[in-house]
Amino acid sequence: MLQWPRKVSRLAILSNFGTNTSIRYFNFRAMEPIKQTEDRSEGRGPRGWDTRKRQFQGGRGPKRQKTRKEKPAKEGSNDEVLLADVRALFAAQKLSNISNTSNPSTISNIPESTALKDEDSLSVTIDLASWGTTSVDLEVPTINNVSTLPEPFTEIDVKVVEISSTGDGLALHEPSNRIYVVPFSVPGDIIKAKVIKHFEYEHYSLADFVSVVEAGPLRDDTRINCKYFSTCSGCQFQMLDYPTQLKHKKTIVEKAYKNFSELPPELVPLIGDTIGSPLQYGYRTKLTPHFDGPPGYVSKHDRMKGARLYFKEVPNIGFMGKGLKRTLDIEDCPIGTDAVRMGMKRERLRVGEELEKYKKGATILLRESTLRVQNDDERASKSIPDTIKVATPSHTDFKSCITDNNATSTEYIDDFVFTNIAGSFFQNNNSILPTFTQYIRDHILPPPSSSTDPQIKYLIDAYSGSGLFTITLSSLFTSSSGIDISVASIASARENAILNKLPESQCTFIAADAPELFKSVTYPKDETVVVIDPPRKGCDESFLKQLLKFGPKRVVYVSCNVHTQARDVGVLVRGIEDGGVRYKIESLRGFDFFPQTGHVEGVAVLSRVEISKEGPNAAE
Repeated sequence: MLQWPRKVSRLAILSNFGTNTSIRYFNFRAMEPIKQTEDRSEGRGPRGWDTRKRQFQGGRGPKRQKTRKEKPAKEGSNDEVLLADVRALFAAQKLSNISNTSNPSTISNIPESTALKDEDSLSVTIDLASWGTTSVDLEVPTINNVSTLPEPFTEIDVKVVEISSTGDGLALHEPSNRIYVVPFSVPGDIIKAKVIKHFEYEHYSLADFVSVVEAGPLRDDTRINCKYFSTCSGCQFQMLDYPTQLKHKKTIVEKAYKNFSELPPELVPLIGDTIGSPLQYGYRTKLTPHFDGPPGYVSKHDRMKGARLYFKEVPNIGFMGKGLKRTLDIEDCPIGTDAVRMGMKRERLRVGEELEKYKKGATILLRESTLRVQNDDERASKSIPDTIKVATPSHTDFKSCITDNNATSTEYIDDFVFTNIAGSFFQNNNSILPTFTQYIRDHILPPPSSSTDPQIKYLIDAYSGSGLFTITLSSLFTSSSGIDISVASIASARENAILNKLPESQCTFIAADAPELFKSVTYPKDETVVVIDPPRKGCDESFLKQLLKFGPKRVVYVSCNVHTQARDVGVLVRGIEDGGVRYKIESLRGFDFFPQTGHVEGVAVLSRVEISKEGPNAAE
């Protein structure tokens, strides 16, 4: 079978091979075959050029500029996720596909993405002798020469066929057999889009949303609740009804495990329906608008002499524009809570009044904090300036907006209280957290059975932060331990354990890097469950190896990036060769922490399979 090189650029056009010819060249710039000189005794190369002397460069026109190499996408990044969706769409649309036939001499529709680039002639070579044949018949699809594609900033009409896992629409432009990535669009839309950039070797292009030429059946622009939608990069789905958003986010999880887990389909269970947020607007308890520095430039030499730039007017304060390297002026954000929106208006005024204090741009923290008083407290009947008052039958909450990164914020999840350094990480949608933590409580222990296996008594909470899971799950276990690399987060977690009246014998916290976790905890593996909630990049290899060698009875993997989660879960299911265990997936489900956006949180529940007892294919 022909092994196509991984790095790609151009299609091969091979035909009419003679019996004495093993390699054929084709020049894609001239669109004609290159005559090959067989007599190399005279010092002539395969293109008929004399290799004995330096070639004359004159008369060949201007020097060709080298193509800027495209950097590979980072693992688990939006670029990698988008590329996987683009390639899958090409396969589904049969725009570019290798046709494997019983006759090795026939290849149909060789994709441009599988051809080998020759930096000088953009030619492709194939050794026919390795096939045991001397001729190849090709059906060559349309070649997407970038020079024939629409120029940047040209406006074109495209039809959107699906939404990518990044939240952007994927549209087909039939004249060029090319996919355009268009934000703020949904399947069925015909969109006027402005071409921004062509990715020559990946068969897709980026475009900006201009307008809706014809709305598809899923689109209803009367649902849009923000005047900045389609320019601000914050939201993507305000034109969709909420059930459709949840359905799409289930698809994101499905595609993540299909594209990134490297697991056969039979090892991945059906994905559960995405659990929605009780609030679709007004849910974000943290926003971070920013503004850029004053325009102009001061050299390092002049800065050392004290020279500086000054703001001549109040800069744009807000968020990045979609596809732009500039900040939009955002006066209000409807996905923020009432307290955060109130704080945003206040901070915008303050920056304008104190502009002379700023030498450069800045990021503004807007973090909600809650003061809770019982209704029999006389404070419950009073008002507190700069707060939002929320009364319930048992208590009254006063919600304010903190802007100091080092201040302490307070959040309530059901009857649990959590304090955090305001600038540190904590979940940003409190409305879904009770449902979220209850789901994990319901699934962290195995289903009841008549088995004589030891009961799970211990919890290890890796990447514990300020103790959300350690504390909310602690009542299920004899002892729970949380670990985090951040000393400040561990200090908050210990304080939260005290606030929630949990003794140290029941709930402990350790400041250490996650890979050092199993050196610090001595729980018996058969009685232990591990909760993992890593950052977006997922778990590193050393941590996964240690986890597999420790081999806890169960693992619950919570992730804000289902693509790196799928990659890591694949490692846990496959196991490692030098001892240890492997796991099988019990359930997978998404949670919608960020309605109106393309983000989804994932929860994977895994149970241990002993290779020694059930063999290497036990998980299957």
